[in-house]
Amino acid sequence: MARSKKHLGRYVDPRTDFGWKFYFGREDNKILLIEFLNSLFHGEKIISDLRYKPVEQDGDYEEMRRVVFDLHCIGSDGEVFIIEMQQLFQEFFKDRAVYYTSRLINKQLARGKKGSDYYLPEVYFIGILEFDMDRNGSSEISRVTERPYFYDVALCDKLTKEIFYDKLGYKMISLPLFNKQPEELKTVMDQWLYLLKHLSTMDRLPSFLDKRIFGLIFEIGEIGKLTEEELMSYEASLKHKRDAESVFNSAKKSGEALGHAKGLAEGKAEGKAEGLAEGLAEGERKKALETAKAFKEMGLPIADIAKGTGLSVEEIEKL
Repeated sequence: MARSKKHLGRYVDPRTDFGWKFYFGREDNKILLIEFLNSLFHGEKIISDLRYKPVEQDGDYEEMRRVVFDLHCIGSDGEVFIIEMQQLFQEFFKDRAVYYTSRLINKQLARGKKGSDYYLPEVYFIGILEFDMDRNGSSEISRVTERPYFYDVALCDKLTKEIFYDKLGYKMISLPLFNKQPEELKTVMDQWLYLLKHLSTMDRLPSFLDKRIFGLIFEIGEIGKLTEEELMSYEASLKHKRDAESVFNSAKKSGEALGHAKGLAEGKAEGKAEGLAEGLAEGERKKALETAKAFKEMGLPIADIAKGTGLSVEEIEKL
């Protein structure tokens, strides 16, 4: 290809929408997804095969919300997997995860079926997050655990801590909280998370990663091997990721500045200081409105925009 790809690095970034589906969403490469899932379950279960299923799910009724998964697979034992890569903080991400699994569970029993047979398959939600689910990007650890980056959730008895229902699970990875160095990688899951976080900056398969498992990623992920169409899709996906991050960070800063300016206005009794603070607040409010409008045009949820900008839902809906 005539175009230079130096600015893209050597390997496709799996933390882009294109990259995630390029590595894990193709039948030819499904061994990668199988190996990745097995590293998360780590003996809890062994996945020997997967079948890719449609990612779009319409509601049973017209007014029900249509959902689109990143990946939707069925295991060889009938277990159902939803796999999501989430780049930006979402206030109601836990609600979304539960809603997604509920929709699939609801589809398991045929309409009109009678009797007491409510047997259901195992259903799992796997989330790879580029934010701290509890702290919105803060590096401060809020969970007392050796693996603060890993959420392994199941329905439990709150008193005995015993598993109440073992066929529904949520496994979430918060990549910003995974900070292990090469010498600290003890498990295959450690190696996977290190790879997801650093692949885009690597120039070869390092010796500390298992070649038998990760060799295929380095073989297929070279940007120089992409077709012209794939390269265009990747560049667009990478740009979308960077733009979204930029807009979100600007919105977050605007919201913080707006809150600071409002506090200044409330805390100053002197007219001059109060006027200055109000002027600051008005300027930051204008920035917040501009940012919110950009977010809205990108199709981000209004609730998330409100969270990031400090504006009300009503203000955003009027934009």
